[in-house]
Amino acid sequence: MAGSHWLVKSEPNTYGFAQLEKDGRTVWDGVRNNAAALHLKAMAEGDEVLFYHSQEGLAVVGIAKVVRTAFPDESDPAGRFVAVELAPVRELKRPVTLAEMKAEPTLAEMAMIRQSRLSVSPVTDGEWATILRLAEG
Repeated sequence: MAGSHWLVKSEPNTYGFAQLEKDGRTVWDGVRNNAAALHLKAMAEGDEVLFYHSQEGLAVVGIAKVVRTAFPDESDPAGRFVAVELAPVRELKRPVTLAEMKAEPTLAEMAMIRQSRLSVSPVTDGEWATILRLAEG
């Protein structure tokens, strides 16, 4: 059975995809939005994740995978939120920009576009396939 797909956002000057590739894996922590935190809790080992550069770049630039499911976020002193571990899979052949995504009718209902402030959101199989197709140019 195929796993689920997700999208995570990070500012490239804070933690970009190149840094994830260099590190080999990272703890994805610091998520404090309840909806985004629920998505982290729903992630399963092996699920694939689109890595989106926010603030600057505004594009999906790579694919990661979940290598450790939800565990207590050590950066949360209250102990309410969780983190996951991600590892890089590959950089996309070319970035898929937010403008391209918004111009693609099949992505109109994508959670990242409808709820743009969420740092972690689900991606349907169809949306995943569309973004990978766009990345091929």
